[in-house]
Amino acid sequence: MTAVEQSFHSEDVHPIDIVESLAEYREWDFDRICEDQIAMAVEGQWRTYAITLSWSPHDETLRLVCTFECDPPENREHELAVAMDLANDKCWTGCFTRWREQQMMVFRYGLTLAGGAVATPQQIDAMLRSALGACERFYPAFQLVGWGDETAADAISVAIAEAYGRA
Repeated sequence: MTAVEQSFHSEDVHPIDIVESLAEYREWDFDRICEDQIAMAVEGQWRTYAITLSWSPHDETLRLVCTFECDPPENREHELAVAMDLANDKCWTGCFTRWREQQMMVFRYGLTLAGGAVATPQQIDAMLRSALGACERFYPAFQLVGWGDETAADAISVAIAEAYGRA
């Protein structure tokens, strides 16, 4: 059991409190914006990702948004959209979209906790790992499409393949 798991054994723990503890444990820069929202900067292999998690008690959903800058030339936007579709076909949790006006690529993920379900540190950790893993996996492909002459299919084929099993 990790230090984070040991510190949470009450069902009354707010999901953002768990996220804050995970961020402290990993020594990530973060800002607790309000009771229901936290923003973090997480250094990846390719770049620093901005991650925001927010809790919506109204629909009992913990929302994760992971962003990075993405403003390709206009003539590459269609091929980038095709690449996002191909990447989304390979993502079982969460999906990519692009906020064109903000010039951001976005990975979104929602954890529904309807009926009074409680988020566990393991679930939240899995959300964070999934988001960062997808961004790290597909970032090079998005770069090849957005600023290179690669087709979406060729660029996605260079994305780091998911490994199953063990050697």
